[in-house]
Amino acid sequence: MGVIMDPVSAVLGIRASGPFPLMSAVEKGLPLRSLDRVVQSVAPADSKFAFRIIPRATLARRRKVWATSKDRAEGRLSMEESTRLARLASVWAMALEVWGDEEAARRFMFEAHALLHGRRPVDIVLENELGRPIVEGILGRLRYGSAV
Repeated sequence: MGVIMDPVSAVLGIRASGPFPLMSAVEKGLPLRSLDRVVQSVAPADSKFAFRIIPRATLARRRKVWATSKDRAEGRLSMEESTRLARLASVWAMALEVWGDEEAARRFMFEAHALLHGRRPVDIVLENELGRPIVEGILGRLRYGSAV
């Protein structure tokens, strides 16, 4: 029997069968390929979007270390970076569910929203952990037809 992946794990491209394995993966540090996967899905036209998750110099250094590593162990994000990425992946998974396709979900994430005082959902989510439930609340209301 295969592992049933939750939507967030699917967005991240990791094998985690629920919230506790996902928490464990975040604590250990998500692989760099998860960053690449989420960035490609959420903001494929923005070559600098990854730097909202991890500073440019840090990412370059990690990729270089990974590329030159003798044991070829996969490069990983820090726990803080992984938490930020998982937060974005969680909201992205919900936006995909609500809107049904990536383009519509992307429009929602990157357009200013009245219920966010004219701010973009993606900015609210990436700023800090308090932004996620606010954006998820709007998505939940959209799912049931009651959000602006």
